[in-house]
Amino acid sequence: MTKKQRALEIIERLKKEYPDAGCTLDYDQAWKLLVSVRLAAQCTDARVNVVVEKLYEKYPDVNALAEADVDDIEAIVRPCGLGRSKARDISACMKILKEQYGGNVPTEFDELLKLPGVGRKSANLIMGDVFGKPAIVTDTHCIRLVNRMGLVDNLKEPKKVEMALWKIIPPEEGSDFCHRLVYHGREVCTARTRPFCDRCCLADICPKNGV
Repeated sequence: MTKKQRALEIIERLKKEYPDAGCTLDYDQAWKLLVSVRLAAQCTDARVNVVVEKLYEKYPDVNALAEADVDDIEAIVRPCGLGRSKARDISACMKILKEQYGGNVPTEFDELLKLPGVGRKSANLIMGDVFGKPAIVTDTHCIRLVNRMGLVDNLKEPKKVEMALWKIIPPEEGSDFCHRLVYHGREVCTARTRPFCDRCCLADICPKNGV
C-alpha cells in the first residue's frame, strides 16, 4: 500500500468515525477565529472558548479591540497563558485589520502570514474553515498521528509535515482530515497514554499499531 493509498483509506475511515468533526474553537466571524487561534497556543480550546466570551463582551468588534489598551486585553486573556505576548499580537493584528483591510480578515494565505502571531498552522486553519479553501493544519495531533500512520517518515517540523501531506492528501479533503485527526488523537491515538489500538478503526492498516 502506497502512502497515497493509505491516506485515502484513512480519510474514508475517519469520515465514518467522525462524520461531524470540525473546528473546536467557537467563532461566528473570521476575526474571532484569528483571535482564538492565537490564544490557543499552549492552551486548550475549551479554555479559550470560555475566555473569549469575556473578551468579546467588552470588545465586540475589530475596531473596539484595535482601540483597546494592551494591558486591558492581557488582563482578560491571561488565563490562556503567555498573556503579554498574546495580548500584544491580538492588539497589533486588529489594528492592521482595521487600518489595512477595512476590518476584514485577508483571504490570501501570504497576507495572513504577515499578521502578528499568525503562522502557517493558524493561516491554514482560517483558509480552510473560514474561506473553504484547501488547507492542511499541522498541529501536534496531526504531526503525531501521520507519523504513526506511516503517512510521513519521522518528520516533526510542521512545515515539512504539511508539504509532505500536500503530496498525498486531496486538496479538498485536507481541512476536514486534520479536524478528524484532532478528534482521533484526543480519543484514541493519544499522546500521554499508550494509544488505544484495540478500538482504533485504523488498526489493521497502521504500521505503528501498539507503538
